[in-house]
Amino acid sequence: MGVEEDLPLGTKLVECFMPFLLHLAESGLSKRTIQNHVDNMWLLGGEIIRDVNEEPHRRKVIAEQLVREVIHEDGGPLIHNGWEDEQRSFDSTCRKFHRFLSQSQR
Repeated sequence: MGVEEDLPLGTKLVECFMPFLLHLAESGLSKRTIQNHVDNMWLLGGEIIRDVNEEPHRRKVIAEQLVREVIHEDGGPLIHNGWEDEQRSFDSTCRKFHRFLSQSQR
């Protein structure tokens, strides 16, 4: 579980993720597929918070920048204690989120 000081960053990450999650909900994907993406976004938030806890000076960086630093067109960060198939699924979600953020900037 997290600690109290993780809550503000966690809240900001959820705010950053919400437009993408709403986009997925409106996309016509199956409930199972959407839930898989939601689970992966939860994992992404956890990985970002883990990284911030390992480098506390990064707590001052805005959430959107933290997200953009770890996701890219090839996927996301390596997940801790994950299996290969979990990493593939996670990377798929991160690629999709990266495309969404790139298109939103235009």
